[in-house]
Amino acid sequence: MQADQDVRTKDYLFVSDFDQTLSFNDSGIVLSELIGVRGFAERIRGLSRIHLVQQGGELAYLLLHDPEYRCVRREDLIEVGKRIRLKQNIRLLSRLLDDVDGHRFSFYVVSAAPQEVIQSALEGIVPDDHIFGAEFRYDPATGEIQSILRVPAGYGKVAVLDDLRATLPLSHDRIVYVGDGSSDVHVMMHVNRLAGLTIAVSENKYITQIAQRTVLSDDALSVLVPVLENIVGWNSTRIREFFEGHGFVLREWDKVQTDSLTICRIADASTVVAGGVA
Repeated sequence: MQADQDVRTKDYLFVSDFDQTLSFNDSGIVLSELIGVRGFAERIRGLSRIHLVQQGGELAYLLLHDPEYRCVRREDLIEVGKRIRLKQNIRLLSRLLDDVDGHRFSFYVVSAAPQEVIQSALEGIVPDDHIFGAEFRYDPATGEIQSILRVPAGYGKVAVLDDLRATLPLSHDRIVYVGDGSSDVHVMMHVNRLAGLTIAVSENKYITQIAQRTVLSDDALSVLVPVLENIVGWNSTRIREFFEGHGFVLREWDKVQTDSLTICRIADASTVVAGGVA
């Protein structure tokens, strides 16, 4: 009984976003290129400005409501997945997470990108039942998208993550979440509140202010560094040895913490407050 309890205390849930976290491309951009539609970025910005949909769920909205995207069928989304450029070594990352010095991380992908896109892109790397993306109902006669069943964006990601944690089951603090943008803000705040580990893989100011760690690299293995430091408890020497043992060298590892400050004289600050600007 004690041995089983020891094993469970080293089980973790490792959840990653997809677009620009495991990939270099945005699914919507690749899809727009495939079907010959221009102005995708402008449409996304327009939807963001009016707050019509959860941030990250804009592509799903366009697929259902924009006339130029109504031509999209399931096979188009599968083709997009084949065209997505993935970061290096995702397959090895998934394998290494199975056992890191006795710590086992169950690897899941939760993203607002269409389910078919993610499954196609990660075929043979991440099992289909470990992928949670936007799901659609298709018209059986025409193949047209009829309705949206689920979009894991914003609080939707929180709901999926909580379901996974309860199913496994794991305690609240046994969660690692990796993301890149503002659509990951809600879930990162949730994981932080539960004392889990959050990792940003971009310099997006909205996410870096919330994530506990930020790692910038073209290689998916980079997210192992904060995991090995914060959870496994290794120092930099042990981490370098780990990577070298798998045939990699951490050639450039710059650990930088940036403080952003605005400094003014006390007299100037008093003037601003007195003038009613503050």
